[in-house]
Amino acid sequence: MIFGRKNRKPITITDKKVVDWKYAVCGYCSTGCSIEVGLNADGKPVASRGKGNAPVNQGKLCIKGIFEHELSGTAGRGVEPLMRNKIYDSFQPASWDQALDRTAAEFKRIQEKYGRDSIAVVSTGQLLTEEFYTLGKLVRGVIGTNNYDGNTTLCMASAVSGYKRSFGADGPPGCYDDFESTHCLMAFGSNLPEQHPIIYWRLKEALEKRKFPLIVVDPRVTMFAQFADIHLPITPGTDLVLLNALAHVILAEGLQDESYIEAHCNGFEELKATVAKYDPVTASRICGIDADMIKNVARIYAKAPSAMSIWTMGINQSTHGTDGVCGINNLNLITGNIGIPGGTSLSITGQCNAMGTREWSSCSGLPGYRMLEKQEHRDEVAKFWGVDADFFPAKRGLQQTDIFPAIESGEIKALWIVATNPLTSMPNQPRIKKALEKLEFMVVQDGYKDCETVNFAHVYLPGALWGEKEGVQTNTERRVNLVRKFVEPPGQAKPDHWVFSELAKRFERGQAMTFPETTSEIFDEMKMLSKGAKRNLDISGMSHDLIEAQRGIQWPMREGEATGNPRLYSDGIFPTPNGKANLLAMDYIEDNEVPNEGYPFWLNSGRVVEHFHTRTKTGKIGNLNKFSPTPYMEMNPDSAREQGVKHQSYVRLVSKRGDAVVMVQLTQRVPHNMVFIPMHYHDCVNRLSLGLLDPYSRQPAFKQCAVRIEQIDQKEAGRLNVERRAF
Repeated sequence: MIFGRKNRKPITITDKKVVDWKYAVCGYCSTGCSIEVGLNADGKPVASRGKGNAPVNQGKLCIKGIFEHELSGTAGRGVEPLMRNKIYDSFQPASWDQALDRTAAEFKRIQEKYGRDSIAVVSTGQLLTEEFYTLGKLVRGVIGTNNYDGNTTLCMASAVSGYKRSFGADGPPGCYDDFESTHCLMAFGSNLPEQHPIIYWRLKEALEKRKFPLIVVDPRVTMFAQFADIHLPITPGTDLVLLNALAHVILAEGLQDESYIEAHCNGFEELKATVAKYDPVTASRICGIDADMIKNVARIYAKAPSAMSIWTMGINQSTHGTDGVCGINNLNLITGNIGIPGGTSLSITGQCNAMGTREWSSCSGLPGYRMLEKQEHRDEVAKFWGVDADFFPAKRGLQQTDIFPAIESGEIKALWIVATNPLTSMPNQPRIKKALEKLEFMVVQDGYKDCETVNFAHVYLPGALWGEKEGVQTNTERRVNLVRKFVEPPGQAKPDHWVFSELAKRFERGQAMTFPETTSEIFDEMKMLSKGAKRNLDISGMSHDLIEAQRGIQWPMREGEATGNPRLYSDGIFPTPNGKANLLAMDYIEDNEVPNEGYPFWLNSGRVVEHFHTRTKTGKIGNLNKFSPTPYMEMNPDSAREQGVKHQSYVRLVSKRGDAVVMVQLTQRVPHNMVFIPMHYHDCVNRLSLGLLDPYSRQPAFKQCAVRIEQIDQKEAGRLNVERRAF
């Protein structure tokens, strides 16, 4: 008997009548799970299962992957191009030729009137890599604007900047197999069980085989923190203080790897002088971690035969995000934990193909981690594409978080949004809305016509989703994996690479360049461009068929090699001018918005397992949406008692930017002076967030701002709640 029931309902497994299974890699988070989608006799996707012999997930899937086959039947899909003259007009159906002709004509008109950089392009982390490459080729080689970025600036830019500053180039140096070899794991602002469940399963398997210390640094008692041996509930935004203090203890007690530092690192004396100021007692007063605990953790980490660090948004989404990443890299470098089994500094990426856009999209530079700032890189790509090298700018333009202020100032007049939803995902949402209203022309290209940003578009282009097109993605551990097409897109929706190639034909420069028609041909072009003796990002030994056969291949894999390389920098040589990694000496500067008498609570945000970015997908899959269909916040019961707030009542949260109505969930997971809201709801957390920017990555500090709690009429709040359950 369970909860008074005498007759248990038996578990039944429905026969989905699958007649064929199609191979793919999951299109949600960056874990990179190999998946098979089952088709019935009518060719309809009816089931999903993990691929048993895949090196990443070994047959396992999280709840999002289990129901991923349902994406092809979700509501709100775009089935035809739409156009209108003003954003307050109704959309009218258009042909692809009409929509692309108008888009090209408006881009040309605006560039002729205001200059080449008066157009901005913002893409995503969810296209296929061949599509990222094609878009980069179009923007850099044809349209020519330098204001081109991806929404990965909102999640991974600090990791990119940190890797570049420390190691000389982007690219996570470690792999999932390091969990099997490490003797200590320290996680910063990462809630693996909910953000990346299958990576967490890999860690749990490793811990069952061989116990090692698990240390979680997070201001919230996340599920990951609950499973940890040591939880460090740090004050939001002060990670650099803790990292400098850990380095202080390691150096003060002589626990560093002197031989590794001498052979492979620059800047040791400068680092030593800086961290000397961050003794544990001084640091504890800022970061909130007890001085003795700081010493204990530093000793555990430094004395382990191998130790690895992982992090996610808790580090990246901060005004000190890049410094935090460099601080983590410092710890690994001074202990010799780079490029060895179990010793790595591993950024856990957000979106399914955020790595693909970092590698090939040309947002921050040129394809294959090439830099606009290097003349030889501009010459190399220009020759390969058949364009004039002088057409490329000599440095990177505006990033996404700087593009919207440039719209406000009139510098940018047209915007092309590709498969992202800034009206929900950007901080300070009211300001973003006003900026979009100022544009002369905006195009939104998305699989869903009910994406909130479409409301401000003049042209809507319907894109194909996962499984409706074919190509590769790169996961957190640099593993390139393949999505096979298994279903046709609805109506007139088209693969994104087709849209990019067709638009290129409408420009004189595009007509002079070659844009391959199939993704396998595009991949072959990328392979040729990846070659180079000193290049880590070399995929010349791969092919679509080989990738599927091996269930994903890690780069570098050079021509003639049988498999990829699991780790970077194992030889101790880094892509810096002298081949050594950089130890960075960084002081902490307090620039957060902190709680005060008027706004007494920290506002924290993050992912929950059943959601994915802005819920345009997961909000329409019943077995996912049913768990958290409406905006809510976690609040400490003691704080609630003081504020007169009851469990499951509604409250109004207020910051200096705006307000939001949420349902209260009382829990001890958050401290007395903090509330937590999932980041995926429209008209919610980003009405409140501040979005101060990291100076290197330009990534917003989503997680450090102050709010107050106000009472609200429960009936009116309930009405708003019902409205927000639209999907």
